[in-house]
Amino acid sequence: MKTRTLTCYCDGSCPNNVINGTCETRPGGYCFSAVEEVYDEFTQTYEEERTFGCMPPEENGGFLMCKVAAVPNLHGKNIDCCNSGDLCNRHLHPAFTPKLTTPAPELPVSSQSVHYLAMIASMIICLSAFVVIIVIVCMTYRRREKLRKQPRLIGSMCNSQLSPLSQMVGQSSGSGSGLPLLVQRTIAKEIQMVRLIGKGRYSEVWLAQWRDEKVAVKTFKYTQETSWFRETEIYQTVLMRHENILGFIAADIKCNGSWAQMILITDYHENGSLYDYLSSSVINPQKLHLLAYSLASGLAHLHEEIFGSPGKPAIAHRDIKSKNILVKRNGQCAIADFGLAVKYISELDEIHIAQNTRVGTRRYMAPEVLNQTMNPQQIDEFKRADMYSVGLVLWEMARRCYTPIPGSKATTCEDYAPPYHDVVPSEPTFEDMHVVVCVKGFRPPIPSRWQEDDVLATIAKIMQECWHPNPSVRLTALRVKKTLARFDADYMDCPVKIV
Repeated sequence: MKTRTLTCYCDGSCPNNVINGTCETRPGGYCFSAVEEVYDEFTQTYEEERTFGCMPPEENGGFLMCKVAAVPNLHGKNIDCCNSGDLCNRHLHPAFTPKLTTPAPELPVSSQSVHYLAMIASMIICLSAFVVIIVIVCMTYRRREKLRKQPRLIGSMCNSQLSPLSQMVGQSSGSGSGLPLLVQRTIAKEIQMVRLIGKGRYSEVWLAQWRDEKVAVKTFKYTQETSWFRETEIYQTVLMRHENILGFIAADIKCNGSWAQMILITDYHENGSLYDYLSSSVINPQKLHLLAYSLASGLAHLHEEIFGSPGKPAIAHRDIKSKNILVKRNGQCAIADFGLAVKYISELDEIHIAQNTRVGTRRYMAPEVLNQTMNPQQIDEFKRADMYSVGLVLWEMARRCYTPIPGSKATTCEDYAPPYHDVVPSEPTFEDMHVVVCVKGFRPPIPSRWQEDDVLATIAKIMQECWHPNPSVRLTALRVKKTLARFDADYMDCPVKIV
């Protein structure tokens, strides 16, 4: 059966915009009657508008579109269709349901609405400005609170009655990690160099003055940035401060035109290094004991890992020698120069070794370092190498300790000499030291007179255990400290306690 065409009544949707006309569908098409909500700009109201016409041919003559009449109308528009005969849609009147959520059209802006919008914009701007002001006030308050917690440090530098550096460090080092960075940089800018007091392969040491106090300033060569960074990092380790470790004050990089100068500011000790002190002075057994005990105390603190919050990692020095140990006015040692130091972080089970071109002092290198058998992944290996070097430093001290000559009132001691002075050149190579220490197994000689004094005899025994060829046999710094602390306090001018 052939599907016929329909003639439909059209109004508002006629071909060529004809009013109250007719249209013809395609075969199988439908006639429709639709109602829609439209906005009348003249009356500024929404009104219903009905249209009639022929359904377009898509989707089988608009059959699917006609199905919308069976669904609840949510869009303010309804449609009804028919195909029962010509002009069947003339009497169709689909129900009209106005839209409840119809957005208002863009209305002409009246003067009243302009004022309203201006008021809203002003409120938003004022609120935003208020929030910004509150944030600025809060940040300023917090910054002032932080500064208020350091008033004695920064304020003392601007005050005519200055606090001594020792008090400033004491106020700030509850964690033992040094002065705040701002204070360090301020001190560094006000340093006045006085004279050169020491010069090494990698750095120079100057006597300097900050306000009315003497300090030591260590300047690094431009190729030794890694050493400066590592030493600064070690000094500022939490809980690092100890009476037998050189007191750190500040570190900074000062720019002078096209080049930068890296400096490290520490306490100044007029006696200089242990090397200088022993080269020009002789000591009695009591002073020897104090020097040895304080050296062991400082190294024990350095080697020790302190657990807790805050905690301190275990640190190995890696360049223990008499030139890296200072002598304080009270006769105690202070360990210095941490440019090669390594830290062990137990939480991560990692050893932090600086990528440094600098190497240790060959004369003081342990056998396992010289023959390259040391395991660099074990912090105890580095500690044991430190203790070998300590044994050599104790030997240097003991040579300068005088004892009475039997049968006379005179005393005697050996001239100062560095370890292995009699078997290697003044600047020995790795090969020189390897042959002497590892191949031939030489160690510095022990004079017989040392056995005639209790202190010298004890220290002679300690040094021999420290430089034992087997690293695992060597004494720890803590064991040396405790051994030296066992001396009768009545025998010593300066009694010591185990802490």
